[in-house]
Amino acid sequence: MRSPIPVLSMRKLYLSATEREDFIAELGKAARDVGFFYLEDHGISLTEQVKILDMTKAFFRLDGDAKERVQMIHSPHFRGYSANYSELTAGKRDRREQFDIMDELPAMERSTTVHEWQNLIGPNQWPQQLPAMKAELLTWQDKLTEVSMQLLEALCESLGQPANALAKTVDKGPYRHTKLIKYPGSSESSGQGVGAHKDPGYLTLVLQDENSGLEVEYQQQWHRVDPRPGAFVVNIGELLELASNGYLKATNHRVSSPKPGITRYSSAFFMAAQLDASVPVLKLPPKLAKHAKGPTSDPNNPLLHNVGENVMKGRKRSHPDVSARFYSKKAECGSC
Repeated sequence: MRSPIPVLSMRKLYLSATEREDFIAELGKAARDVGFFYLEDHGISLTEQVKILDMTKAFFRLDGDAKERVQMIHSPHFRGYSANYSELTAGKRDRREQFDIMDELPAMERSTTVHEWQNLIGPNQWPQQLPAMKAELLTWQDKLTEVSMQLLEALCESLGQPANALAKTVDKGPYRHTKLIKYPGSSESSGQGVGAHKDPGYLTLVLQDENSGLEVEYQQQWHRVDPRPGAFVVNIGELLELASNGYLKATNHRVSSPKPGITRYSSAFFMAAQLDASVPVLKLPPKLAKHAKGPTSDPNNPLLHNVGENVMKGRKRSHPDVSARFYSKKAECGSC
C-alpha cells in the first residue's frame, strides 16, 4: 500500500517566489489532508541528528540508580525520567522509557503563583553521568524551535493569513517540550508503545532511528510512517486545528512496540503557544472557511483555549503519580 505521507522540502521556502508559493501550498495541503508529512532540507544535518540519537542511547544505558535520581516523580514541573508503563495514553499504560525536558527556567514560588499551570515553569533534571547532555539538548531544542516557528508562519500563510497571524501567542517564546524515547521489543498482544492520540500543541517534530513503529490513521486505516534518513516527521497539533476552526487536521497516531530483540529509539519535539496565551480562531477567507467545520474534541479530554490549562491537564492525565504527589489537595495544602 502506498504511503499517504507526503514529503516536503523546506529548501523551497527560501528559493524563488514561485517555489516559496509552491511549498506553502504543499504544506497547507499536507496539513489539511493528512496532518502528517516528512520534512527534508530543514537545515539540521544528519550528523546532528545521529548525535542526538547516540545521546538518547547513552542515557538509557545508565544504570537504574542514575535514572532514579532524575526520575520525574521528583519534579513538580513534569521533567525527567519515566520508566516503562509510567505514562498513560487514553487511560492505558505505554511501554516506553522516556526522558523529558522543557525550557530551563527557575521555578516560581508557589506563594506567588496565581494559576496552577504556572507550576509547569521550572528547571530540568540532568544526569551527572552525562555532563554534555544539558548543553546539547537545549541547543537541539533551540534549533527545532527555529524550524517549527518558520513552519508555523508558512502555515499561517497557507490559511490566507499574514505570516505573523499567531505571533502574539508565541512572542514571549513558545512552550517547548522534548522527549528522548526508548521502545523495547515486546511480544505482548497489545503492542502499545504509545496509544492512539492527537498532540495538543501547534507542531510536533519527530526524529526516528532506523526502526519503524510510528503509525498514522488516515481514511480509517492505520499506515506506517517508516523512517526516512535525514527527514523529520512533522504532525499538526490540536492548537492549529483550533486556530483554523477545524480546517487543518490534528491526526490520530500511535507507536507499536518493536518485535522482541529490537529496540527503537526516537526523539519528539513539541511546540505550542506560550503558556499564558489563549489561541484565537482565525478568520479564514471564504474559499477555506466553507471547509472549516470546527475542531474535533474528545468529550473525555476536551481541548481548552488557554494553553497553560490545557498543558497542565495533559501532564496530570499522563503522569498520575506526579500529579498525586504534587497536585492532590493534600499536597497543595501541605500539612493541613
